[in-house]
Amino acid sequence: MTERLTVTVPPGEGSRRADRVVADAAGLSRSYVQRLISEGRLTMDGQPVKSNTLLAPGTNVELEVPPPADTSLAAEQVALAVLYEDEDVLVIDKPAGMTTHPAPGQRDGTLVNALLGMADASSYGQVAGPERPGIVHRLDRDTSGLLLVARNDRAQQALMDQLRARRVKKTYLALVHGSPPAEVGRIEAPIGRDPHRPTRMSVVATGRPSTTGYRARERFDGWTLLELDLVTGRTHQLRVHLASIGHPIAGDPLYASGPARPGPVDLGRMFLHSWRLEFISPAAERLVRVEAALPLDLDQVLVRLREEGPR
Repeated sequence: MTERLTVTVPPGEGSRRADRVVADAAGLSRSYVQRLISEGRLTMDGQPVKSNTLLAPGTNVELEVPPPADTSLAAEQVALAVLYEDEDVLVIDKPAGMTTHPAPGQRDGTLVNALLGMADASSYGQVAGPERPGIVHRLDRDTSGLLLVARNDRAQQALMDQLRARRVKKTYLALVHGSPPAEVGRIEAPIGRDPHRPTRMSVVATGRPSTTGYRARERFDGWTLLELDLVTGRTHQLRVHLASIGHPIAGDPLYASGPARPGPVDLGRMFLHSWRLEFISPAAERLVRVEAALPLDLDQVLVRLREEGPR
């Protein structure tokens, strides 16, 4: 049953942010309150209130707290490659074809299900909600490579804060169609929902500022292997940015066309791999750098292109 909580800003204090006031008064985590606010569940005189709204002493707001969702997620015994761990963090090498966390219509076969097969849900951070224990960020289903997993709330919040502050450096490897003229480049173009195809993202004037850096690592006949720096983290950012400059990622079923769609061989998935992560470990308080080698299917594509000769 939905619960409605009335919160009054304590007298004798200055104006305070709505999310802080409500989190303190209701005994809920600030991140959870922010999520409820983003859903329009915090109101004042019937009007939605934003998280950063400053509330004066004596102000009344009402928070709608929905009933707990069904959080019964199956634990699955799926082997995961753990490339780094300390008391706060795991770094997982996610295989292609695995979704990061449950979503409507998919309750199993995800990385979260595999994590629950390794340890109870209480062994992971709960800041992102019961459907995402330990999850700090995500990778598209067909993207392989490195993912951060937090072992407790403190670490999860700290890593999410690092991501927001752009202090986590994420570097990908991608095979793209064609040959970008520059050895080193930077793509700065706003990304938003495609107004004509709502299942896609696109470079649109009204989109959110987005930045991708790239370096040519190896050139082949008709293809280039790039290192990509994900400076911002928009949905499908790398795929959209590279397609927008005429060099879509090989095997991308959504943004590539022509010979780029199947790739130099019929890949069956995108040639996109989360190769390197650099972050500050909350526990060790030091810079951690982790790299994940290309999986065999992608490495074999490069072997074949090298055999065919350089550009």
